[in-house]
Amino acid sequence: MLHSYIQGLAVAFSLILAIGAQNAFVLKQGLKKQNVFWICAVCAASDSILILLGVMGFSKIVQTHPEIVDWAKYLGATFLLFYGAQHFYQSWKGSESLELSIKDESQLLKMVLICLALTWLNPHVYLDTVVLIGSISTQFQDTQLSFALGAVTASWLFFFSLGFGARFLLPIFQNAKSWKILDFIIGFVMWSIALSLLV
Repeated sequence: MLHSYIQGLAVAFSLILAIGAQNAFVLKQGLKKQNVFWICAVCAASDSILILLGVMGFSKIVQTHPEIVDWAKYLGATFLLFYGAQHFYQSWKGSESLELSIKDESQLLKMVLICLALTWLNPHVYLDTVVLIGSISTQFQDTQLSFALGAVTASWLFFFSLGFGARFLLPIFQNAKSWKILDFIIGFVMWSIALSLLV
């Protein structure tokens, strides 16, 4: 069981470490210290649901009904193009610095909705968590639950480390130019993913 747990942990970490729209969003919220706990919890809980669905056989449904992923692909690409454009605009016009990023709890619902969209409208999430992790879990017939728990643990560790670890970069983001660069990078990541989905 421990072997399966460690394998699940390793597989999930290897997939989740790639820079994506979701990770970039968590990083920025972590730097701003805005609703970090809830953003990390939403990302980790969403991943956990998808991982468990994949291990329990939902990957077979996705494989037999690829239109599910197709819908997510086009909706996700549209959202990423729009959200990326916002970041490009902020990198061009923005004058934000750390001092101006005062914690604003009134934005919680908006941030959670953006976080959910970045997660559930991204077909890569389904391919990584549901299809790939679900497929790999079949190698652990007798210990699939341990494998799934390892993958779920990796997700929670990663997102909370990213969200709360971002504060170590705070001295860099005292400068407004750093925010412009970050916004440009996030915009580039969003558009790159959107284009990869459409092409």
